[in-house]
Amino acid sequence: MASAVLIVLACVLVPVSVLTVWVHDIALDTDRYVDTVKPLASDPAIEEAARNRIVQAVDVRVDGKRVTAELAAWLQSQGLPPTAAQAVKGLAPQLDAAVTGAAEKVATRFVQSDRFEKVWTGANRAAHSAVVHALTGKGRGAVGVDDGTVTLDVGTAVDRVRQELVDAGVTPAKNIPDTDKQMVLFKSDKLKRMQGAAHALDVVGTWMPVLTVFLGAAGVFLAYQRRRALVKIALGSAGAALVVAIGLVVARRFYLDHLPPQVQSEAAAAAVFDHLLHFLRVTLRTVIVLGVVVALGAYFVGPGRGARAVRGTSERTADSVARWADTRDIHTGRVGTWIANNRRWLTIGVLLVLALVFALWNHPTILTVLLLVLIFLAVLALIALLAATGRRTLTAGPRAPTGPASSR
Repeated sequence: MASAVLIVLACVLVPVSVLTVWVHDIALDTDRYVDTVKPLASDPAIEEAARNRIVQAVDVRVDGKRVTAELAAWLQSQGLPPTAAQAVKGLAPQLDAAVTGAAEKVATRFVQSDRFEKVWTGANRAAHSAVVHALTGKGRGAVGVDDGTVTLDVGTAVDRVRQELVDAGVTPAKNIPDTDKQMVLFKSDKLKRMQGAAHALDVVGTWMPVLTVFLGAAGVFLAYQRRRALVKIALGSAGAALVVAIGLVVARRFYLDHLPPQVQSEAAAAAVFDHLLHFLRVTLRTVIVLGVVVALGAYFVGPGRGARAVRGTSERTADSVARWADTRDIHTGRVGTWIANNRRWLTIGVLLVLALVFALWNHPTILTVLLLVLIFLAVLALIALLAATGRRTLTAGPRAPTGPASSR
C-alpha cells in the first residue's frame, strides 16, 4: 500500500517538477532566458507586429486644407484664375496621403533594416527583468507588465524613425508625440494568479525534482515486485507528462482564440507563447520518451516470452561470434573470464554511470535520451561478446603450453 501511494505521488509530481525547473532555470535565469527569446528578434510575426506599431506611432499628419488654401491664395494673387485656384485647394487629401505614405515607407524600410534588428535584440536582452516582473512582480525593463498586460517598449525605434523622417525632409515629423509607444505582447486577467504560482514554484524549484526521484525510488524499493513497480512508475510519469503537454496545446489554442483587442498581432502572440514555453514542451517530451525507454528496459530484463526470446537471440549471436573468434585463435584471456564472472554487476555499474550522466546533463532532450540508450546498448553488446569468449575459455580449461618449452 505504501509503495502504491509513493508511486502515484511521484507520477503526479513529475510534471510539477518540470514546471519548477522551467520557472527556476529559464524564466528567472537571465542568460537562459535571453537564449530562449533571442530568436524572436528575427521572427517574421514579431517584425511585422513591430512594424505596424511603429508606423502607427510615427503617423504624421499635415493640415492639407490649410497648406493648399495658402498656396491657392498666393497663386491667385499672382494671376492664377479662380477655377485653377479652387483645383489647387482640392489637392488637400492627396497631400495628406502623400506625407503619410512617405512616413510609412521610411518606417517600413527602417524595420526591415539591421538597425531595427539591433534595437529589438537589445530589447530582448533586457527582457529578463520583465519576465521576473511578470512572474514575481519585481523588476522592470524594456518589457513591462501592468494589470495582466505584457508590453514591449518600442520607443527607441520610434525615435530613430522620427529622426530619419526629419532628415528626409518631412519636417512635420518633429511633432510626433512621445506617448503610447508600447506594443502589447500578452494580456491575461489571470497573470496575478500566475505570479503567485511562479513564486511558489521558484521556492521549491531546486528540491522538487530531487524529492520526486526520492519518492519514486522509495516506491519501487518498497514494492513486492520491483520490476513491475518500475514499469508502472515509468509509464505513469510518461502519462502525466503527456497530459500536461496536451494541456499546453489546448491552452495555446484557447489563448489565441480569446486574444483581447490590446494584442495587435495573433501571430506575434503565438511566437512569444511558443518561445517562452519551448523548453517546457521539450522537457515534457523528453520525460515521455524516457519513461517509455525505462519501461521497455524493465520489461526486457523480465521473464516475459518476448523478453526471453530477445535475450536468447542476443546470447546465441554472442556465442556464434565467440566461436568464430576461437577458430581464428582470438581470445580475451583473463579479461573475458572476469567479465563472464562479473557480468551482472558490470552491467549495473554501466547503467548507474549513464544514469548519473543523464542526471548531470544540462537540460537533456530526447536526443540525449536516445544517445545514452545507444551507448548503453553498444556497451551491453560488447559485454556480451567478451562474456561469451570468457565462457568458452572457462569451458575449455587451461590451454596446453606450446613452443620449445612444451617439447622438453
